[in-house]
Amino acid sequence: MSQSSLRSPMTAVSSRMRAYFAAVDRSAESATIFDPAKHGMFNLEAPPSPWVDLGWIGNFARFCGTTIEVAGAGSPVAPVRQCRSSLTGRVEFDFFEWGKLQMALAGGAQHMNVLDADPNSEAQPSGGTPRAALALLPGSTASELVLGTGAVNSFAVDDLLAVDTDYQQQTGYIGTGLSAACVRDPQDVLRDVNYVRRVTFNVGRVAGKTASSVLLAQPLLGGAPAPSAAAQKVVAFIDREGGSFFQEWSALFVHQEQSGGRICFYYPRLSPSAPHANDQTGYEREHRVAISSPLGAIALHASFLALPYTDRNDNETVLCYHAYFPAPGAAIY
Repeated sequence: MSQSSLRSPMTAVSSRMRAYFAAVDRSAESATIFDPAKHGMFNLEAPPSPWVDLGWIGNFARFCGTTIEVAGAGSPVAPVRQCRSSLTGRVEFDFFEWGKLQMALAGGAQHMNVLDADPNSEAQPSGGTPRAALALLPGSTASELVLGTGAVNSFAVDDLLAVDTDYQQQTGYIGTGLSAACVRDPQDVLRDVNYVRRVTFNVGRVAGKTASSVLLAQPLLGGAPAPSAAAQKVVAFIDREGGSFFQEWSALFVHQEQSGGRICFYYPRLSPSAPHANDQTGYEREHRVAISSPLGAIALHASFLALPYTDRNDNETVLCYHAYFPAPGAAIY
């Protein structure tokens, strides 16, 4: 076989990058694992559980700020060894699709569900006192919420629902399946029984109904609701500039090569951060991508700091894994 035919598939030609995110267990600081041996060549439209497909992204860039120290010896002094004295890695890109998770990742703090408010409630920027939640009945799953005959009529097809437990005055991370916020003092959230549902990632859209349940268009991100969970209607999503909470996620970015190979960047732990090129004038949270004048798409800019992860195979501290799956028939070097 000629060398040219072997080397042609080695050129990494890709049109777009796709992003997938999964939860980090904040209490245990445990990342979601991407194992290239098990998961590497998955169908991009059907990622392995619990990875969530967040669509095609643009302007993807990785930045390395790792510093390397050189030790010298002898006369004259000559370098004899090197060591990495600090690890720093960042990644940033644009989301072209808007959704709850995309907004939460771009914003970085608590991401809030605007619950359908009582008409007589006092106006608040993140939503006033909501209408009462409806308790779920046994048999509810991540895709079907059992409410009972009569109660099911409180929700209509296409409604958005927040599904989680009442706030029980607990401190620490809250939210079923995914850590949505961290409460230090119950009084900080006014001991609001609805607070967990205000921030939960367990949100779904009603796609259909039975006599006693609603069927969701997509499974709840946090999985099956707890036995004591309840549902409330959501009218919008809100993120805020400010706040003390920082999101933390595992992330996977995939270049699908035209030649059949694949390049993957796996970050076990990412936390939202200021962009790499930030200066005193700040930076754009969103920007307009021209389509055809006067139309343009609004892109969400997301920027992350890579947090350390210890590889159990050799106890090394790493920030990112970069995997390459050669195209069929490609040369190895």
